[in-house]
Amino acid sequence: MTIRALVLALVLAPALPGLAQAVTCRDVIFDAQSYTVCDVAPGEDLRLFLQGGDLPYGSFAAVDVDLAKQGKQLAFAMNAGMFHPDLAPVGLYIENGVERARLITSDGPGNFGLLPNGVFCVGESFAVIESRLFEQTRPACRHASQSGPMLVIDGALHPRFSPASGSLYYRNGLGVNAKGHALFAISNEVVNFHSFARLFRDLLATPNALFLDGSVSRLYAPMLERHDGGFPMGPMIGVVTDLTTEQD
Repeated sequence: MTIRALVLALVLAPALPGLAQAVTCRDVIFDAQSYTVCDVAPGEDLRLFLQGGDLPYGSFAAVDVDLAKQGKQLAFAMNAGMFHPDLAPVGLYIENGVERARLITSDGPGNFGLLPNGVFCVGESFAVIESRLFEQTRPACRHASQSGPMLVIDGALHPRFSPASGSLYYRNGLGVNAKGHALFAISNEVVNFHSFARLFRDLLATPNALFLDGSVSRLYAPMLERHDGGFPMGPMIGVVTDLTTEQD
């Protein structure tokens, strides 16, 4: 079996008994670099989270505490985009149908302004949409988060990415495959944009993929006993399931 075939087998293998079926997470090796990939199927309760009451949540644990009051819990979560010092989102942010920050389509400094950037939209289906196309079409999104740059655009890598780049960070992002699954990935070692984008294009087969962050890359995956901590985060995205007390 080739290395690529082995990695595909790991990614596509059925979930292990006892793990939450709303989302599956597993570790993979691609081009000798380690990543964790989480697969969210269409129809799952995928939501964005920013604040509880008047204060930002700041952590996965705070979101889980709030959900528990409703008899719910996080099955998986990840940071969902860039944010200002006060934890307010940079770019478009829609939560439960309410737009809390506006779409930005102009270029600018930093990774967010490295056009094209894009929007992840949770509507009748999951979609990653280039920001200017999103502005033209204005799809109905129950939840949406803008970030940048795009990693993959209609099957092509972002034109500014170089395989020789020495800009190495832990990175996380997401893409949507042909079956409509949202595939979230986080690097377990520092990588450049080119390597990270090829993970989505060549292994995960997502024709459009979006970078979420590099300075803040966090994952909550209880099936892997993983709960990344650190200083407070802005927007987060997660799958919500009914609260259970069963032990795996």
